[in-house]
Amino acid sequence: MHCSRGPTVSVVRWLIVLAVILTVSGCAALQEDPTADWSASQLYGEAKAALDSGNYPQAVEYYELLEARFPFGRFAQQAQIEIPYAYYKAGEAEAALAAVDRFVQLNPRHPNLDYAYYLRGLVNFDPDQGLLSRAFPMDPAEMDTQPLEEAFQDFGRLVSEYPESRYTPDARQRMVFIRNALAAHELRVAQFYIERRAWVAAVQRARYVVERYPGAAVMPQALAILYQSYRALDLDQHAENTMAVLELNYPEQAEAVLAGQPVVIDAETGGLRGWFERLPFFAN
Repeated sequence: MHCSRGPTVSVVRWLIVLAVILTVSGCAALQEDPTADWSASQLYGEAKAALDSGNYPQAVEYYELLEARFPFGRFAQQAQIEIPYAYYKAGEAEAALAAVDRFVQLNPRHPNLDYAYYLRGLVNFDPDQGLLSRAFPMDPAEMDTQPLEEAFQDFGRLVSEYPESRYTPDARQRMVFIRNALAAHELRVAQFYIERRAWVAAVQRARYVVERYPGAAVMPQALAILYQSYRALDLDQHAENTMAVLELNYPEQAEAVLAGQPVVIDAETGGLRGWFERLPFFAN
């Protein structure tokens, strides 16, 4: 006959460990928030310090606490213009755009509205997303150009409404870059159609570049593609007119086309990123 000997040593040890874990967890849960007694000034100061030191997630946390606890006053208003940048640098593009839009809506006459539009353009212009990150893939028709188009609109609003802003010269440069990038994208799509002998679609894309992006760096290639597509469609008069424009403005490209050389779109990834990285950034 066997008598009960109670829990084994291993079970007892396990229960002790579990009790310790529960006790420590309970104590941690009961600890007070270290920021609970911070004033608006202290929260803002810590958020700004985190932002300046590059600790963007921490800056976001403090700015959000500041706006939640002290929604009114000068510190909260200053946080509204600084938190979009913190979101942007923390890699939260959607939150950054939403924060910029909220700031503009709540402060329609704020003296830093030019910075808000500039920052919104920068978020959409981010080279790690959309058109720039995919770097003209094999199927350009699937590329999303919307962020760059929105950036163009953001920078355009800044240039139009705040021509004397210190951000305006940089915004103009970015608009030139965006125009060239979007035009090159359209021609990549045109080439995509040419490879599939979809000549009408190629004509539409090339004409779009000529009409929408005057002065773009790829204008000679746009005219060349337009000429080739017209020839393929037996639209001889249109082809001759296009060649006349090409010969008048870009004689070297015209000579290359008449010699049967392929049209090359000069928009390599390295060139785009290199150009982008040379641009300055003006933090508020």
